[in-house]
Amino acid sequence: MSVVPAEVLPGRALPVEDAVAQEAAELGPRARLWPALCAVYRAQLSRARVARIPLLFVATFQSIGIMVLMRGVVDGGGEARAVVAGSSVLVVAFVALNLLAQYFGQLRASGGLDHYATLPVPPAAVVLGAAGAYASFTVPGTVVTAVFGCVLFGLPMANLWILAAVIPLAGAALAGLGAALGLLAPRPELATLLGQLGMSAALLLGVLPADRLPAVVQYARDLLPSTYGVEAFGLTFGANPDWGIVVLDLAVCAGVGVVSLAVATWAYRRAAVR
Repeated sequence: MSVVPAEVLPGRALPVEDAVAQEAAELGPRARLWPALCAVYRAQLSRARVARIPLLFVATFQSIGIMVLMRGVVDGGGEARAVVAGSSVLVVAFVALNLLAQYFGQLRASGGLDHYATLPVPPAAVVLGAAGAYASFTVPGTVVTAVFGCVLFGLPMANLWILAAVIPLAGAALAGLGAALGLLAPRPELATLLGQLGMSAALLLGVLPADRLPAVVQYARDLLPSTYGVEAFGLTFGANPDWGIVVLDLAVCAGVGVVSLAVATWAYRRAAVR
């Protein structure tokens, strides 16, 4: 009588197959969030450095042009602070909200999300990496706009260091919103339209002094996340800034940023499985 080894009985994989399967599983482990985020961030920043520099000049010149036009209407005081702060944050809105909405809208339409879906990269790393790269890309233009505005309106530059907090926090809120708009829009043209509308809202509600806006529009202004970055930046131009309110406004930006990036991550998962 011959004895058949248990390893070759039906329904049981051969030892060689088990070893191959185990080795294959070990060759492709799922990437952790932080290394994957850093890799996506570097790739997106390198891409943006080549493709988005002309648009960054456009965003900066646009904000500077708005301040020059407003110089003939606003003499100084609180209105000048609002114009400079709003124009500086507008650079962030142009890149982090408008361009990121267009990027994710085109990525979804062209099937680029399928490429990321095949990689062992967490969805949060893709969204956070792209949002961080676009937000970082706004730093030079925002700083140049703020310095030019201070010179133009005769405002002090002692507290411009607050931009180190305003740019990443307002950028996170606006980038998350832009990514969500691009991923949820059914067509890239609609994503571009929504991004443009968001940037226009940041221009009208952020640059114009709040006390000159109708009461109904002021309520709408409170719903725009970039408004809190504008308020925080504008308060630092005063002789004795109320740092408690500045921190509160920045905390609102941070909270909105967490929520908007979470929504964008959910939208990415939703779009990637389709």
